Order: sequence, then structure tokens, then C-alpha cells
Amino acid sequence: MRSGVINYVKGPLFLFAFICSWYFGYLIAESIPDESLSNAVHTILNIGEKPVLKSPLPKRQKCDHWTSCPPNTYAYRLLSGGGKDKYAKICFEDELLLSEEKGNVARGINIAIVNYNTGKVIHTQYFDMYEGDNSGPLIQFIKNAPQKSLILMVTHDDGSTRLKDDAKNAIEELGSKEIKNIKFRSSWVFLGGKGVDFPENIQREKINHSDDRKNRYMGWPAEIQIEGCLPRDPSQN
Repeated sequence: MRSGVINYVKGPLFLFAFICSWYFGYLIAESIPDESLSNAVHTILNIGEKPVLKSPLPKRQKCDHWTSCPPNTYAYRLLSGGGKDKYAKICFEDELLLSEEKGNVARGINIAIVNYNTGKVIHTQYFDMYEGDNSGPLIQFIKNAPQKSLILMVTHDDGSTRLKDDAKNAIEELGSKEIKNIKFRSSWVFLGGKGVDFPENIQREKINHSDDRKNRYMGWPAEIQIEGCLPRDPSQN
């Protein structure tokens, strides 16, 4: 009889204890801000995961080089055109000398003349080599460049069809080794100069010929680029 009474009392006591526990738990949960509770849950879920180390973004260098150029050097990057719509660019000391944004690049051979002593652009011009007789004006443009000038050249679309031999000779005199190999729609970039001694270890020229089996674009080869750090004129340091 006594055992039955105890069992009869246990049930309501257990139910009462359960309701009290639930109620106190509810009160505690209500007193904790949602944000703290969310953070606690997030922490529990991420226990055991390896911490993610966020490295700082690399500092942007001149002309988008991966590494900075040494002191007393000029940073340069020459990019040829690619297809019809990817225009050529010339960057020198972090300044875009030629680009679609500046509106001074077009089909043919695009040229920027830079003062080697100061690093400042003197003049830019483009010469259409698919239509018109522009070899003569190109030669004159090169001749008018003063001594101690850097002459940077990039092609967009075609730079060869109407490029005459005397114009090729004038470009060869600036140090080009590929200008006489240029073909229809070849991608070509070149860093030349007048009265400038270039170190042998810098990249000055690159060419990529059109080949229907390998072209990146329909009828056009991939664009190409050269970049580097050109020592300034020692007499100006």
C-alpha cells in the first residue's frame, strides 16, 4: 500500500520538476541577447575546424608589376592588342601613355616617345598600316624624336601590310630584332630608344604571329606583353 502511494506521488513530482526546469531554462534563454546566443552556437559548430589565416592583399606596384622596381629605375609594361576589341596599352612609371580609355590607340603601330632623363611622355601617335601610306609619317615621327628618348611601340590589329622596308630599317636602328619578321596581324611589342644604352637583362621585344591553328581570337593571335624595370640615365642620378 505504501509503495503504491510513493509511486503515485513520484509521477506528479517528476512532471512538476520537468515544468520548473523548462520554465527556468526559458527565462535564461530570454535573458540572453540573440546575437550572443548566435555567436555561441557558431563557436560550438566550428570547434575543431582549422583557423583561417587571412593574409593582407599584396600592395599594388607601378604598372601592375608583381614586385616593385628597384630605386632609380623606370617601371614599364607594353601590351599589344588582341583581336578587334582588346586594345593595346603602354604603361610607363604607372602612367597609361596609350590606351582605349585615353582614346589615343588605333589599328596599326602605336608609338609613345618618352624623355629618358625625366621619364615624362613627349608625344604619342598611331599609324594605320592596313590603309593609307603611313610608312613615311612613321619614319618622320621617329626621326623627330630627340636624343635620349625612349620609343615604345605596340601593334593593334595589323601593323605590317603597308609597313615599307625603309620604315622597318628605321625601327631596326632603334634596336628591334623582330620588325623584319612581322607578318599580317602579328602581335608585336618593342622598347627602343635613341641615345640610350639598354641593359642586356631586360625584356625589350616580343612577337606572336597569326596562326589559324593556334589563334586565341578568330583570325588574330593572342595579345602579348613585356614588362620590366629600366635603369634611369646614370648621369641624372
